[in-house]
Amino acid sequence: MYLLFAWRYFKGKKSANAINIISWVTTGVIAFATCCQVLVLSVFNGFEDLVKSLYSSFYSDLKVVPVKGKTITLTNDQLAQIRQQPAIRNISLIAEEKALLKNGDAQSVVYIKGVDSNFIKVSGVPAKLTKGTFNTGTTEKPELVIGTGVQYASGITVTEAFAPDQLTLILPKKNTANADPFQSLSEGNATASAVFAIQEDFDNKYAISNIGFVKQQMGLMENEYTALEIKLKNIDDTKQAQLSLQTLLGSKYLVKSKYEQNSNLYNTMRLEKWAIYAVLTLILIIAAFNMVSALTMLVLEKKQDIAILQSMGSTTAMIKKIFLSEGLLLAGIGAFVGIGLAVVISLLQVKFKLIKLQGGTFLIDYFPVKLIATDFVLVAGTAIAIALVASWFPAYKAAKQRMELR
Repeated sequence: MYLLFAWRYFKGKKSANAINIISWVTTGVIAFATCCQVLVLSVFNGFEDLVKSLYSSFYSDLKVVPVKGKTITLTNDQLAQIRQQPAIRNISLIAEEKALLKNGDAQSVVYIKGVDSNFIKVSGVPAKLTKGTFNTGTTEKPELVIGTGVQYASGITVTEAFAPDQLTLILPKKNTANADPFQSLSEGNATASAVFAIQEDFDNKYAISNIGFVKQQMGLMENEYTALEIKLKNIDDTKQAQLSLQTLLGSKYLVKSKYEQNSNLYNTMRLEKWAIYAVLTLILIIAAFNMVSALTMLVLEKKQDIAILQSMGSTTAMIKKIFLSEGLLLAGIGAFVGIGLAVVISLLQVKFKLIKLQGGTFLIDYFPVKLIATDFVLVAGTAIAIALVASWFPAYKAAKQRMELR
């Protein structure tokens, strides 16, 4: 019943045309704001999915790292116990350190990552090669799989037509007590076997070799590593597997999920997403001022109607609900139109890639979009909540109107 009264007031002719204009402007602003909010949230969802897909190629499902220091010790018994965990498909031992990579006069700082033979079963890097074959060589004859950025920075040639470039790697030794800084560094030679391209963060600084060579250069002991990377049978079991593995290994080890390995990036993306959402919510708050004006003028317009309803036995609560319903109607129509328009634009973007990204350095040349139902609920709920707050004062004023029939 309240919505029926509200609808008649909304579409009915008013004595002052300004009331209609303000009402439609309010509805239009709400539609614009909700459309922008859904579009922004959908674009951020698209970028978040894109980033996750890129980073998931490099980061493992779970990673075991030391709580303190740079290395962990894992005995054969511990590794056997880890492999026996029901959620774990495969594990790969890692030795990683920052190094200086030299190719003749060209040199660059890289992270040299030593991996074992199981790495191709744990990581998605082997599937991202642009040149060559994934081969890390042996301890005596190490080979490198390098990122595209490392290749360009150091001028490394990876082709079967020419002999491979002889590269020099200089690493700090861990277990050394020598006071001479030059004696605390190791130098080894390697060749490049392949190039991968995932994302600039990895392409510009990583080179992958075999774990025997890297451990030798770092001076690590037999059971000493910098990390253990793990592939799960089912990614949905991450929380349970992480908890079980943490309990098994104890407090000296830290088990990180794929999200926790790069939490700063994901937290930054989410912060940006909600910051922009908050800014767009200000547009709804501005629309609320228009709503207050429109409803206040409507209350003055309908003074006689309010008096008639009161004479027929309507309570103050009923009068208040009618004008609250009027505010909800304005917000509901605006939100419905805005969300509908956003869905149409998003679907067109998904199908036809209408809005392009500027510049040529991205992996895609269009804005990615992903629609999530909870975003619709959030945006509609925000609009309705603001409408309720904005409608309360005019509705309260209408309910307190004195009955005057003339």
